[in-house]
Amino acid sequence: MHKTESATLTLAKNLMSRRSVTPEDAGCQEVMITRLEALGFEIERLRFADVDNFWARRGTSAPLYALAGHTDVVPTGPEGHWKYPPFEPVVDNGMLYGRGAADMKGSLAAMITAVERFVTQHPDHKGSIAFLITSDEEGPSINGTVKVVEHLEARGEKIHGCLVGEPSSLQVVGDVIKNGRRGSLGGTLTVHGVQGHVAYPHLAENPIHAVAPVLAELSAASWDNGNEFFPATSFQISNITGGTGATNVIPGEVEVVFNFRYSTETTHEKLQQRVEEILHRHNVKYTLNFTLSGYPFLTPHGTLVNAACVAVKAIQGIDTELSTAGGTSDGRFIAPTGAQVVELGPVNATIHKVNECVAVEDLENLSLMYERILEELLVD
Repeated sequence: MHKTESATLTLAKNLMSRRSVTPEDAGCQEVMITRLEALGFEIERLRFADVDNFWARRGTSAPLYALAGHTDVVPTGPEGHWKYPPFEPVVDNGMLYGRGAADMKGSLAAMITAVERFVTQHPDHKGSIAFLITSDEEGPSINGTVKVVEHLEARGEKIHGCLVGEPSSLQVVGDVIKNGRRGSLGGTLTVHGVQGHVAYPHLAENPIHAVAPVLAELSAASWDNGNEFFPATSFQISNITGGTGATNVIPGEVEVVFNFRYSTETTHEKLQQRVEEILHRHNVKYTLNFTLSGYPFLTPHGTLVNAACVAVKAIQGIDTELSTAGGTSDGRFIAPTGAQVVELGPVNATIHKVNECVAVEDLENLSLMYERILEELLVD
């Protein structure tokens, strides 16, 4: 006799069966909206360019706590390399396989079922609950959460705290909560020289030779020492392109692409200034363009962090670790409004990989943790 599937698993499989490769939503949001409308949420569908988003709110009073996430997923890669078709979710030996299992349709399902149980138990809860959902997290992230936040800010609607369902965990769900993220500053440096024959270097200027000591200094530099929550700022070169492919030609220019992941101990302005100072000191002819992908943010111990820690302890029996490691998330668009932001989601070991999967038991426990967080925040 087969055990009846849980509401969380059924919903996760429904969402995962939809081919919502960024920026496509493929009907995922309407599935969620239908469930939320039944609970009394007011829905705003917010489409910006080719991106579907929605804002759903239940209640009109403060405090306002939002659950945030994304319905879009990354491409699958070669589907033939998957154990099971990536958009035909399968449970095998306690693991749910399919694209989006961990990042982050499993979290979305857990959020919905947690709120369904919570509202049933506490129909007159204090404050307000909201959902902020986008299909532009895995893509350029220009017509998703950032636009919804701008829309809310324009009318003075303030989020007090936000729980993001990004896969934060390492070994078992809840062992790590992200209470901040590093900032991300990218740079494209083009060093200009004069192309020529390698046999006549006095008639050319080799930009690779010119930039080499600059890169050595940048790579060896200490930018800050980090702090209690952040590791030291990291500088990494990701691409170097130069030359014609011939062995006897000095190139006319070289392009270097690099990135800073930086802590709250510095700013993007200070990093840019210091890079420019090093370039000037080495007397390099260059063009430099910076791209700021996200500011660093940090939510210290307080109402939301404490509620999340209590929930993990109650459901999993473990003391969670607070971390700011990893890449960027949409939390970077919400935190600057003054909201407390934490990320709590599944184990991230298989995200963006072939055979992405999540433990079914982890999804059930995640839903219970989300419910407990709401109880801590919105029940006297």
